Amino acid sequence: MSEIAGTSGLRAGANAVVHESYSFACMRCGHGWEQSYEIQHHTDAAGHEFVLYVADGEVVPSPLSRPTCHNCEGHVVRIMRPGRVASARDAEHRPQRVPSQAGPVQAPTTDAGAGGQAERETHHWHLSDLLHPFQRKAS
Repeated sequence: MSEIAGTSGLRAGANAVVHESYSFACMRCGHGWEQSYEIQHHTDAAGHEFVLYVADGEVVPSPLSRPTCHNCEGHVVRIMRPGRVASARDAEHRPQRVPSQAGPVQAPTTDAGAGGQAERETHHWHLSDLLHPFQRKAS
């Protein structure tokens, strides 16, 4: 999720520059987006460290403090690892598997009379009973 740039990637006055990307999903309207940030670590004149978040060339507030939805301006936003929104969009456009249209399977009935009816009602099914039609007979 993060990558530290070498000294050649330092911006004016920055001690270190880290690149991080996040996926965001608004829990209010469902809007999803991804954003990459350049996080610049600086030291002020008094020796205190501070961080600047830069997105698309502009200094922006930290996306971790109070993220805002670009669509509805809501603040109930889920932050995820990068690529989550893109993978969800890809899944949306993939063809879906269609379940078969077969109905429920019923056990065959026999005309064994009243004795067969009582036996069928008290019979307990076991896995071997269900697999019986698929077992091969020894040749």
